[in-house]
Formats: sequence, C-alpha cells, structure tokens
Amino acid sequence: MLQHFPTIIFALIAMAFLTLLERKSLSYMQLRKGPNKLSFVGIPQPMADALKLLMKASVRPTVSNPSLMAMMPVFSFSLALLLWLLYPSLHTLAFNKLSLLTFICISALMVYPILIGGWSSNSKYALLGAIRTMAQMISYEIPMILALIFFATITNTLELASFPLNSKLTLNMQLAIPMALVWLTIALAETNRTPFDFAEGESELVSGFNVEYSGTKFAVFFMAEYLNILFMSVISSSLLMNSCKWTPVFTFMFLLARGTFPRHRYDMMMSTSWESLIPSSLAFLIFTVPLMTI
Repeated sequence: MLQHFPTIIFALIAMAFLTLLERKSLSYMQLRKGPNKLSFVGIPQPMADALKLLMKASVRPTVSNPSLMAMMPVFSFSLALLLWLLYPSLHTLAFNKLSLLTFICISALMVYPILIGGWSSNSKYALLGAIRTMAQMISYEIPMILALIFFATITNTLELASFPLNSKLTLNMQLAIPMALVWLTIALAETNRTPFDFAEGESELVSGFNVEYSGTKFAVFFMAEYLNILFMSVISSSLLMNSCKWTPVFTFMFLLARGTFPRHRYDMMMSTSWESLIPSSLAFLIFTVPLMTI
C-alpha cells in the first residue's frame, strides 16, 4: 500500500489543477476570461475553492437520512482512490495480474454512492438524478466490458501495466480504431460528463443527485468525479496509444466535449447504448477476434 502513496498524492494534486484547467479552457471556448485575479494567472484558485467549500456550512435536510448522506461521498471518494492503486506504471512495485477485472469491479460499484446518496436526500430531484445514473452506468458498462475484452485480446493480458508492452502497431491495432471510438464515448458516459451528464442535469434537475449536498460533502463528491476523469484518461491513453504520455490529450478531450457538445435527450442516450454501441461492439468483437489469432 505504501508504494502507491506517491501516486495517490500526485493524483490529488492533478485533480485540483484539473479544475483550474477546465475553468480556463471553458472560458476561452466561450470567449471570456477565466479565473485570473488570484495571484499569478489564478494558479492558487484550486486551493481557494477547496478552502471555501470546506468552510461552508453543511446543510442537512430534516427529512433525509443523515448517516447515509454522510457516508456516500466518502464511499465514492474511496472508490476513486482505489482505482489509482491500479495505475498502469512500470515503476509500481506491486502488480495486480488481474487489474483489468479489478477495474471493472470497482467501476461497477461507482453507481451505488450516487444512487444511495440521491435516495437518502429524500428529494425528488436528487432521486431522479440517482435513477438516471443507475440506468446510464448499467447500460454503458456492457459496451465498456466488451471494449476491454477486445483490448485484452489484442494484448493477451489482463494486467493494465502490460498493455503498452504487449501492444504493437500491427493489424490488430488498426482493427482497434472503431472500438477506440466506442471506448471514447463510453468514457464520457461512465464519468457522467457532457453530453451524458444526466445525473447532474442542472437545467432539468437542479444539479441532480447532489442538489442537497453542500460544503465538505459536496467537495468530496466533486473530487471523486475528477479523480475518475483523470483515471479514465490514463486508461484511455494506455489502451489506445500504448503509453500513459498521452493522458493530458485525453483529459483535454473531456474538457473539449463539455465546451462544444449539447446535452442529449435521455432517451437518445439510452438508445445510443442499447441500439448502437452494444450491437456494434459485440459484432466487431465476434468478427475481429478470429482475425487476431491468424
């Protein structure tokens, strides 16, 4: 566990400054100034935001379940940190030979903090956001697993750290281009980002599942979301580019999607998964895996 401590610390630092990068990127996409008043070009802004959230009063609805409301942000943040123990680095001292399966298991648990957190708030808007999240993450986990099976077949390993070593720019990687597009769509949906941010649909659900959260509890949910974005960028870089060096490019993809794409309708999002991504990824997996064994 101690050998992963530096990875977790650097992930938390990267998460803090990812919020600054997002705010500045969105400001330039919208032709306005981002946070630039605090010290040098607004660099201390993440610390100021964290201090503000930690000092704010935590409001608790009288009809809510206070114990579950307090536990769910911590549970979500713990799962986000647990993912970083699978960080695919060659310098990690302890490897998990089944890290790909562990990633799938942890990703499947991500829905529970949001679902229980929205339900325990005893708010109609929060409950609707939680139900949306449950349906969305269950739907998109199926093509995600199919995509991971495809990339595991290419590399012949279930260890994330071995993906860059075993992948070669051969016919196998050329066949992976369609599946790469499927994976990038899934990455946006699994992290509840635009255009699939239905769990936090501000224009429809008044911030969705976290509408009753404030102060420290909201900050912890917020941190877990951005840690997941960073880790999905790392996994995308490892799967698609055979190296973690492309992580900033995939991270910026999340920001670019938020600044350019409108939010889909909920029924369109569900049909995209069940009528497009799942059949196409399954068919692609069935027809291309035999070619890789030739």
